[in-house]
Amino acid sequence: MRPALPLESLWAFHLIAETGSLTAAAASLGVTQPAVSKRLRDLETLLGCALVRRGANAISLTESGRRFAEELGDGFAKLQAATQRLKSDPRPLRIRAYTTWALRWLIPRLPGFRQNHPGIEVEVSTSTAAVDLVREGVDAAVSTAPRDRPPSPGARQLQPMAVAPFAIPPLAGSWRPDRPEHPLLGSKVRPHDWPMWLRANGIEGEAKPLLFESTTLAIQAALEGLGTVICAPGYVRGEVGAGRLVGLSGQVLQTQECYWLILPNGRIDGPLKTFADWLVREAFAEAAGQMRSPEAPGTDTGQK
Repeated sequence: MRPALPLESLWAFHLIAETGSLTAAAASLGVTQPAVSKRLRDLETLLGCALVRRGANAISLTESGRRFAEELGDGFAKLQAATQRLKSDPRPLRIRAYTTWALRWLIPRLPGFRQNHPGIEVEVSTSTAAVDLVREGVDAAVSTAPRDRPPSPGARQLQPMAVAPFAIPPLAGSWRPDRPEHPLLGSKVRPHDWPMWLRANGIEGEAKPLLFESTTLAIQAALEGLGTVICAPGYVRGEVGAGRLVGLSGQVLQTQECYWLILPNGRIDGPLKTFADWLVREAFAEAAGQMRSPEAPGTDTGQK
């Protein structure tokens, strides 16, 4: 099997031919001159010919070295151009989020973002699993964590989380939180929302909600009349406005958690910074609007 050409040695020779100096090539590479000399000798041994003539105080290219340097320079120029094209090619921002938050909060707002930033596309994937931005090729992710404990050093706070109960009108009239006649519906991701809400309203006893894989499914089950769902008021604003769901209590439970935007470590710029700044503004504007609204006693928040 033919040995692969050593890229480090090829690049070292390219710099030697370009600068005419072992010392300059070593400085460019950030290594010692003997290290560059060794790379050159290894390359000549591998190729079976001399590439440079070594003088007392200078070096010069042999004829073979000159031809090889020209073709090698063309090759490296093509590699650099291809790399630059790849880096400059527009690609969508890859954002990871919880299903319900993505469906009922983020995606309805993306047309407005695209209108203001037509050159930035956003690709949304959903998962409740912990995310490794680098390993999974994700630019940013949305996750929940306590308000005073951000999930990563550069995370930016979005909405606080709050929940309240909702049901279809035929079930609303007879609903009593201390004696629910229909199943309590919730999410497996957030199984403690019903117990927390009931305790906050002074209702004792063990809550045994029917839990779905996501709040989206629990909301759909409530719309079908299966029971009473607990979720963020903002998630069912459209259904409540259309009369398909009814809020069963003015008591919106503010939890100790909030949504966080997880960003790469270090400084961010370009499209990702534009998106992150927009997302934070949207979340804060919504919270401020809800606090001013007499019809909404709590902050319009998200939920998994």
